Amino acid sequence: MGRRSAAPRKGDLREQALLDAAEALLEHTGLEELTVEAIAKGAGISRGSLYFYFGNKHEVLAALVERTLRTIRAAADSTAQDATSPPVEVMERAVHGVERVWREHGTVMRAAVDYSALHPVIGAAWNDTVDAFARTMTQVLARAGIPDGSGPDGAAALAHALCWLTERTFYRAACSPEKDYSAATATTVAIWRRVMSN
Repeated sequence: MGRRSAAPRKGDLREQALLDAAEALLEHTGLEELTVEAIAKGAGISRGSLYFYFGNKHEVLAALVERTLRTIRAAADSTAQDATSPPVEVMERAVHGVERVWREHGTVMRAAVDYSALHPVIGAAWNDTVDAFARTMTQVLARAGIPDGSGPDGAAALAHALCWLTERTFYRAACSPEKDYSAATATTVAIWRRVMSN
């Protein structure tokens, strides 16, 4: 029986090139001004070839958001597997991981927030990612001694509220001219610490 090559297929490489081109274009233009022609040109393929992979620019954005959010989910999975480090250290690593994704893919992250209400696929992907991170952080809060009950002051409710607060804090940092992600991280970590020390 022959083995399949581990190398990516040509189609996979073209799809990634389209997503890379869209992300680069979003650095300088909004989704409204982004065109299929510009994405295809940035990837070095024809407009007709783009339609083999995506039906329109909204599908390109949805795939780009999904690719970026996989990075956050992977970080959440890694955080969940660390049951030996002190919970505060795990939390700090998690928040720094969020900062890293915003620094590297802030344009995509902003687009995900901006268009999540308009495009159900993007909204669902974004909500699922925040929920996955909140489930992980629920475990971290429970390890820190916060009751794992179902009430408004239980670990799950607090983790969800804190994860959405974290999301909004980094989004506001991404929208500001300074893009001061370090300040966003410091403030977010301080809030998580206060909750975990009560």
